Amino acid sequence: MRIERLSLYIALIAAWTAMLGSLYFSEVAGFIPCTLCWYQRILMYPLSVIILVGILRKDDGLPLYVLPFSVFGIFVSSYHYLLQKTDLFEGGIKACSSGVPCSGIWINWLGFITIPFLALTAFLIITIAMVVFLTGSHDEEIEDEED
Repeated sequence: MRIERLSLYIALIAAWTAMLGSLYFSEVAGFIPCTLCWYQRILMYPLSVIILVGILRKDDGLPLYVLPFSVFGIFVSSYHYLLQKTDLFEGGIKACSSGVPCSGIWINWLGFITIPFLALTAFLIITIAMVVFLTGSHDEEIEDEED
């Protein structure tokens, strides 16, 4: 299997892990998602299906469907992470004006790993995997049929 095809499976695993992780945090651990968490879910959940269908159909145009979701997800996750960990956006855009505050931190593993950081990592892995696939050659291996 060529690295280009393998990158699609890496993207699929990242999308499924992110989706299942977010469901675990909300449904099992009882963490209530904020508005920005919902936006990240809206961007991630379809990727779990789109990537799977693209792999099954062997669609070479898959990155064209995936990259808009994953790149926008990088921006949303980065903003959310910076909102949690810095004062850069203090007094700026208020995405979570009601309900659970977006600056709230449910997990803080090793002092820097939060839920938006995990989402950012997944979106980055998916984006890099799609770029690897997009820039690779997609020529099917030609088998010699000499007897």
